[in-house]
Amino acid sequence: MNTTTMDRPHTSTSDHRVVSRERWLAERQALLAREKELTRLGDQLARERRALPWVRIDKPYVFDTPQGPRALAELFDGRRQLLVQHFMFAPGWEQGCKSCSFMADHHEGARLHLAQRDVTLLVVSRAPLADIERFRRRMGWQFAWVSSHGSDFNRDFGVHFTADELARGEVAYNYTRQPFPLEEAPGISVFWRDDDGTVFHTYSRFGRGVEVMMGTYHLLDLTPKGRDEETLAYGMEWVRHHDRYEQPAAARATASATAASCCSTAHA
Repeated sequence: MNTTTMDRPHTSTSDHRVVSRERWLAERQALLAREKELTRLGDQLARERRALPWVRIDKPYVFDTPQGPRALAELFDGRRQLLVQHFMFAPGWEQGCKSCSFMADHHEGARLHLAQRDVTLLVVSRAPLADIERFRRRMGWQFAWVSSHGSDFNRDFGVHFTADELARGEVAYNYTRQPFPLEEAPGISVFWRDDDGTVFHTYSRFGRGVEVMMGTYHLLDLTPKGRDEETLAYGMEWVRHHDRYEQPAAARATASATAASCCSTAHA
């Protein structure tokens, strides 16, 4: 059985400072000043990000969609901006990457609000469309997900590597050359579409940059245990596809007791 982070001992007063409310408030205010610095820096970086130059997309990428073949310009769904998750799901894989699935679990609520700000959210993978649709049905997702199978899209945007590149021990990923263990990599890319249908690449980020789509991580960062990944073999080792998590023993016992109570009430 896999041990989840919920099964591990909780932080206790034996290994953390406990102070008066006045002392806590003073330290919280000092931390707030640092948080404000980070917020202002983030705003400045966002302005610099928007000021980056763009690159015209001249290659005629074609994607397989449930509505048939579509060019990149046709995937904006009538909006000017397209936000793409490069989802690790290669031809021949039984299922999509669990960490990319963790990212995708955050999309359903976000995509409705993004649409109000002229942004279409799209997921792209190299797996054939039939495999994507099979996995999507299993996961219960409704967002737009298309296949780039047979095109250079994933390779051109730095999230697919050839067997020869992997054998040489280094690939071009996240704007540098580095070792990478798989043929697929995660990423986020952003595109703009003019009224005449011309598409421009405006931005991409990779590596830990994709955490921007993982709202769960930002919430965990607020808690006493944080992400609780320090002792794991790698950071996202604990993540599972959302239909593959095992309930901790305490939760199973509570669920069992609740079910028994409901059944007793129903048959009383």
